[in-house]
Amino acid sequence: MREIILGIESSCDDTSASVLIDGLLASNVIASQEVHEAYGGVVPELASRVHQQNIVPVVSEALRRAGVDKSELSAIAYTRGPGLLGSLHVGTSFAKGMAMGLQIPLIDVNHLHGHVLAHFIKETETDEVPEFPYLCLLISGGNSQLVLVKSAEEMEIIGQTIDDAAGEAFDKCAKVMGLPYPGGPHIDRLAQEGDASRFKFSKPHIPGLDYSFSGLKTSFLYTLRDNLKDDAGFIEKNKANLAASLQKTIIDILLDKLKKAIHQTGVRQVAIGGGVSANSGVRKAVEDLCRKEGVKAWIPARKFTTDNAAMVAIAGSFKYKNKEFSELGLPPFARVTV
Repeated sequence: MREIILGIESSCDDTSASVLIDGLLASNVIASQEVHEAYGGVVPELASRVHQQNIVPVVSEALRRAGVDKSELSAIAYTRGPGLLGSLHVGTSFAKGMAMGLQIPLIDVNHLHGHVLAHFIKETETDEVPEFPYLCLLISGGNSQLVLVKSAEEMEIIGQTIDDAAGEAFDKCAKVMGLPYPGGPHIDRLAQEGDASRFKFSKPHIPGLDYSFSGLKTSFLYTLRDNLKDDAGFIEKNKANLAASLQKTIIDILLDKLKKAIHQTGVRQVAIGGGVSANSGVRKAVEDLCRKEGVKAWIPARKFTTDNAAMVAIAGSFKYKNKEFSELGLPPFARVTV
């Protein structure tokens, strides 16, 4: 009998459903929400309302593309948290109702675990996946963490941000430059046209493996303030150089701690995950570092870096094999660490 797992993701502003058949990805459908662009960030109430509109057609489309009927499902895996509570409630309630109706197991998944385990998503039998243990640099809009992944069930945070995350630094600096939300992709695009040595921004001196990006943001704002006094068109004239210098500084901060973690743990495999791992500068820098350090680099396909249900389904498949099913009464949660 085939193992068919439906994954459901609704932690923020993307409604996604995915189907795994015997460990291989059969479909991954994502409905994004453009309504937030006008506000420069995700509006929680609007996000939950759009999830309600999208959840049924997205799940139906995922099943259709996979060529399976809902009666064939072995289990339903869903994102329980962390994320926006209103958005999580939509996906959680739908998953619970569907599991009850079909009388099949329900599996709750930590959203961050999904990003860490996204490297196990296979589209063909020949796709390679990491071996345990490996080191994962988890970087997104809300999280910057170094995670020692000992197994699918055992993960240890060995470093994390003490204030803002790398994605927040990208988005907030992009906003003051007048770039659309989300700002990270626009910074990445402009950085490829600019001179990364044009501006110098402060870097934190945090002991151990923890990160900090608040000082960088302050340094960036001071640079804009000081130059705008003399030139009102400073930002427009220097967008590419500002973007390139900002991106290089963030990458330097990330890689400094990643290199230390490689040396401290002795782990010979390094993976990246989360939305910021789609950044072209980050991807190249991690590959270059791993090549110099003689370790294997696992760089995810860009379609698996943002929030998606394929990573929820793969994380759920590990739990399914261990029969780690969840109770119907478990509520979603907004915040948690790996």
